[in-house]
Amino acid sequence: MKILVIEDDIEAAGYLIKGLNESGHVVDHSSDGNDGLGQALTGKYDVMIVDRMLPGRDGLSVVAALRAANVSTPVLILSAMGEVDDRVEGLHAGGDDYLTKPYAFSELLARIEVLVRRKQPDQVSTKIRIANLELDLIKHKVTRAGKNINLQPREFRLLEYLMRHPGQVISRTMLLEQVWDYNFDPQTNVIDVHISRLRNKIDKGYEPPLLHTIRGSGYKLSETG
Repeated sequence: MKILVIEDDIEAAGYLIKGLNESGHVVDHSSDGNDGLGQALTGKYDVMIVDRMLPGRDGLSVVAALRAANVSTPVLILSAMGEVDDRVEGLHAGGDDYLTKPYAFSELLARIEVLVRRKQPDQVSTKIRIANLELDLIKHKVTRAGKNINLQPREFRLLEYLMRHPGQVISRTMLLEQVWDYNFDPQTNVIDVHISRLRNKIDKGYEPPLLHTIRGSGYKLSETG
């Protein structure tokens, strides 16, 4: 899933982003309410995690503005304010769920998965398919021709990004930014290694081959080369 985290506490944001990345999710981050609202309005996300106390614009104001703009993306509000009235206020502002700090990361994961499942099928698809390859965003499961394929978290993120852009040539720079969160080229063969492993898992023994290397340009996931 692609998740937007709006959290101004650097340590708390780092912990959250690291956990979400390790669980196979792609994460964008903002530490300011106004900037976060701008990202939420212009980006396409499966779920958003919004801290209540933010600089620039508080979390409840961010959520209310999203709902006023008819953005229906599920929102999980995080806050140290855990009284009943606080939680009710958060839900009335447009939040879909409210989790009090400190929290167990396993519970947060479960809650965002429930939020995505609640969405109507015509609003969000929890599965991506290309030919007989299927990726389940909720179960973190990949199958081809009905057979399970075991992927490491980074491989899952790589495949998800490629499957979200079928037929499009994806450059190394795009992969470094979107899958590895690098804003520079580390001059290593990390992408080549992961592409090779992924190709071996999703293409070996199956037809047609789906993962193609476009010499000098990047990679493409497509039924045709």
